Amino acid sequence: MKRGTIAIRDPFVLVEQEEKKYYLYGTTDVDPWKQPGIGFDVYVSSDLENWDGPYPAFRPKAGFWGTHNFWAPEVYRYRDSYYMFASFKAPGYERATQILRADSPLGPFDVHSAGPVTPPGWECLDGTFWVEGGQPWLIFSHEWVQVNDGEIWAIPLSPDLRRTTGEPRLLFRGSAGAWTKGLPRRDGSGLEDARVTDGPFVYQADQKNLFLLWSSIGRSGYALGVARSESGRIEGPWRQQAKPLLEEGRGHGMIFQTFDGRTYIAYHYPNDTPHERFHFREVVQEGAWLALRGEEL
Repeated sequence: MKRGTIAIRDPFVLVEQEEKKYYLYGTTDVDPWKQPGIGFDVYVSSDLENWDGPYPAFRPKAGFWGTHNFWAPEVYRYRDSYYMFASFKAPGYERATQILRADSPLGPFDVHSAGPVTPPGWECLDGTFWVEGGQPWLIFSHEWVQVNDGEIWAIPLSPDLRRTTGEPRLLFRGSAGAWTKGLPRRDGSGLEDARVTDGPFVYQADQKNLFLLWSSIGRSGYALGVARSESGRIEGPWRQQAKPLLEEGRGHGMIFQTFDGRTYIAYHYPNDTPHERFHFREVVQEGAWLALRGEEL
């Protein structure tokens, strides 16, 4: 099937260089907001335009704690296995990130971590994976619906990715992005200073430049901003790019390299279910920041 026919939010591209295949994951349930979750599908391509699938990458087994909001799966190859980081929610449970594992990028993925790896009592989403100096990290969003000014946090993981091993560390809040738009709080106060934070993704451009993509609501709608670590390490401090890299309904991005060495940012557009589609565009570093090049694909 053609890329433009695939309905998908939060696209994530796993590049398997040895077999020259791209694997596309994302939020693929028809109604990911209110209906019970079905699972996650994966599509396979050799050219980013023509895709085989969908193949069922994850279907929950009986007893799995998550029932709704099957969102934003990301898949990474780590220690010769494939690990999926995805968001789930259920009555009596806060939205949280669970780690799943499989022997193949096609799955089937099954429960790996000992329950959710985001802090209990926190409403969290969009966990992403990062390894720095051999230490694995979970980077995630603490939702604005609970804290008003949404937050991006990092927490260290055990080497086997089954549990966390330390305290969460705040990286920054949504209001740090000058381009974000204030929204009405969910606490009934009437204040309009809440900020969305979602879709974090860490990108190492070179040995000195570590970037973090994240999405929020800007003045033209859903948008994607960029932060840069002044220390070059995940704990920051983080400085924000003045303007969003993507806007007007574009967001929840990640960066991947093609087989010929080009660097692209993947994202969904528009931000309107069920019309979201996987798009990508070349991205380069200009000075201290990231910039777009060429046309949207």
